[in-house]
Amino acid sequence: MFGSRGIQVKTPEQIGLMRVAGLLVGETLELLRTSVRAGISTAELDAIAEDNIRSGGGIPSFKGYGDPPFPGSICASVNDEVVHGVPGERVLAEGDIISIDCGAIVDGWHGDAAITVAVGDVPDDVQELMRVTEESMWRGFAAARLGGRVGDISHAVESYVRSQGDYGILEDFTGHGIGTEMHQPPNVPNVGRAGRGPRLVRGMALAVEPMVTLGTKRTAVLDDDWTIVTTDTSWAAHYEHTFTLTPDGPWVLTALDGGETRLTELGVPFGGA
Repeated sequence: MFGSRGIQVKTPEQIGLMRVAGLLVGETLELLRTSVRAGISTAELDAIAEDNIRSGGGIPSFKGYGDPPFPGSICASVNDEVVHGVPGERVLAEGDIISIDCGAIVDGWHGDAAITVAVGDVPDDVQELMRVTEESMWRGFAAARLGGRVGDISHAVESYVRSQGDYGILEDFTGHGIGTEMHQPPNVPNVGRAGRGPRLVRGMALAVEPMVTLGTKRTAVLDDDWTIVTTDTSWAAHYEHTFTLTPDGPWVLTALDGGETRLTELGVPFGGA
């Protein structure tokens, strides 16, 4: 069912199907996290992801998506590549970071999540960038309440990042609604004012995905028409989870534990099954 502004509102049973897709995405990302090492290529990581998704009964969401059709099953964005990096011959080196975005479709329902992984030891400021970006995502979930607004999430993400230092927050790329399509209304910006935007209702599913840099928020597109890089070559981190709201609280559909551990640490009731 589609509500106001074209937002898809799911039944509890449909949210349950999204949890299946979300778990497959979460499991694939954990497999990739343990596979990242110096000397592995982004194409090899892509092959690992596609095999795991298909073996788990899913279809890679990204493969063939868009125009030109995206060639990979994951987005693999290294260092100053923020998002949408095309997997290929690039070999990871000690000290790199790689953001891996992964999506899967199971029985027509999508899951979408991303992590940033360090390849061995990285400088303290890069490690802190990763921490701040991931924590801002969880602060976004913690701010979400039934009856609230999408802007509450945006404001929480932005406020946390701003409180931690002088970082660039991408504004041209946002989180999004998700369900029977990977990208649906509404957009979920990573900057904004609380109390603005569509109302948060039961049955909405949203992908929250802060993209934060050590420098500028300005970006450019490489010649492959996909890979987004910072214009000042500053490094970037990207984290994402798909979540929904139940009467009990947030439920992070792509987190293996549903988000219970981190939400509890933030003093937020866990809304999962």
